[in-house]
Amino acid sequence: MAIHLPETTQTSTESLTPREIVAELDKYVVGQAAAKRAVAIALRNRMRRQKLTPEMAEEIAPKNILMIGPTGVGKTEIARRLARLAQSPFVKVEASKFTEVGYVGRDVESMVRDLVELAIDMVRAERIEEVRVKAVQNAEDRLLDLLLPPTRPAVPGEHAEDASALRDQQARTRERFREQLRSGQLDGRTVEIDVREKSFPSMEIIAGSSVEEMDVNFKDMLPGLFQGRTKKRKVKVPEAIEYLTQEEEQKLIDMDSVARTAVERVQQAGIIFIDEIDKIAGREGGHGPDVSREGVQRDILPIVEGTTVNTKYGMVRTDHILFIAAGAFHVSKPSDLIPELQGRFPIRVELHALGKDEFVRILTEPRSALIKQYTALMKTEGIDLTFTEGAIHRVAELATIVNDRTENIGARRLHTVMEKLLDEISYEGPDLINKRVTIDEAYVTKMLDEIVKNEDLSRYIL
Repeated sequence: MAIHLPETTQTSTESLTPREIVAELDKYVVGQAAAKRAVAIALRNRMRRQKLTPEMAEEIAPKNILMIGPTGVGKTEIARRLARLAQSPFVKVEASKFTEVGYVGRDVESMVRDLVELAIDMVRAERIEEVRVKAVQNAEDRLLDLLLPPTRPAVPGEHAEDASALRDQQARTRERFREQLRSGQLDGRTVEIDVREKSFPSMEIIAGSSVEEMDVNFKDMLPGLFQGRTKKRKVKVPEAIEYLTQEEEQKLIDMDSVARTAVERVQQAGIIFIDEIDKIAGREGGHGPDVSREGVQRDILPIVEGTTVNTKYGMVRTDHILFIAAGAFHVSKPSDLIPELQGRFPIRVELHALGKDEFVRILTEPRSALIKQYTALMKTEGIDLTFTEGAIHRVAELATIVNDRTENIGARRLHTVMEKLLDEISYEGPDLINKRVTIDEAYVTKMLDEIVKNEDLSRYIL
C-alpha cells in the first residue's frame, strides 16, 4: 500500500488581466465574447476592490450581470468556469424552484446557505491537504502500535545499557515495520480497530439541515446522542490506514476556524448563478401559478441588494456576493422584472444562438471537447477511435438541422447526436476484433440520416 500525497497547486488569479481571464474561459467555452468580457471585468473589479482601504471597499458593491440568451449556449458554463478560475464558492439555483414566502417551496435564503455549505467543504478540503502529511504519520504510528507488541517497561534492577539496547532494538523494529507498511508489504495483514458507529441517521439529517431556519441545533443540545458508539472491527491494513488517516485529519482541523474562513470567503468571493430568472418575470394580476411571480422577485431582491442571512455557521452578509442571473426571455423580457430587481443587474449581455460553425468548434477545440471525451472513453476498451473532418462537419450540420426543426437546445443537442452516432460502437466495443475504428461522413450519414429526415422520429430520438 503506497501512500501518495496529492500536490496542491493553486492558480493565483490576482495577476490575471481581463484579457487573460477571457483567454482562460476560451479554453472551455466557444464564442460568446461579450459575456466572457463582462464576467472578466466583474472578476477583475473584485480583485481591485481587495486592494482598496476597508472603508472604500465596503462602499463598492459588485456589478451583477444578467445574461440573456437561449438554452445551451454557454451561460451556466461561463459562470461555472469563472468561479473555478477564481477559486470562489459557486452555487447554481433555478429561480423557478422558489416560491413566495407563505407558499410551499424552497426559501430564497437557502441559496446562501447552500453556498456556505459548499464553502465549508472547500475550506475543509484545503485544510486537509495542509495537515495530510502529519495525519498520515499519526495514522502510521497508531497502526504500528496495533501491529507491534507493546513496549516492555523497564525492570527494576535492569542495567541501563541493557534497557537502552532494548529500546534501540524496538525502535529499529518499528522503523522496519514502517518501511514495510509504506511499501505495501503489510497489506495482507488484518488488524482490529475501533470504528465509530453513526446512530440515528434520520436525526442527523434533521439536526444538520431542515431545522437550521428555526435556530435549533440538536447536536449542541444532545451531544451524546449524535457522537455515536465505537465498535471493534477487523479490517485489512490499507482500509485501516485510510480510516485512521481520516480520523487524524479531523483531529488536526479546527472546524471553528474552517467555518469562519468559509463565511468570510462567501461574503467576499461568493458567486450565485440564478438561472431561469425569466420564468419569474412578470407582474401581478394573473391567476394560478403566475400570481406568485412578483412575490418571488421581491423575496430575491433583498438577497441581491444585500442583507444578512442566518446560517448554522453564523450570520452571512450578501452585500458583496456576485450574482449572475440568466434567462432565455423568449416569452418575457428583462423589463418585465420588477424595477428594483432590474436595477440590481446593471450589466446586460446577450448570448447568441449557436450554429454549425460553433458546433464544429465545440466538438474539437475546448479542453473537454466531446470528440476528446468519446475518444478517451473508447480508449479504455482498447479501441482507437478517430473522426474524419468530414464526419465532424456532418455531425455539426445534423445537430443544427434538428435544432432548427424542433426545439433549439443549443450545444446540448450534440450530446444527443453523438450518443446516437456511437450507440453501436459503445455496445459492441468490448467484443470488437478490429480495435481501430474510423468515423467518416458515410458512417454518420448511415447512422443518423434516416432519423433526421423523419421529423417526427427526430423529435423523440434526437
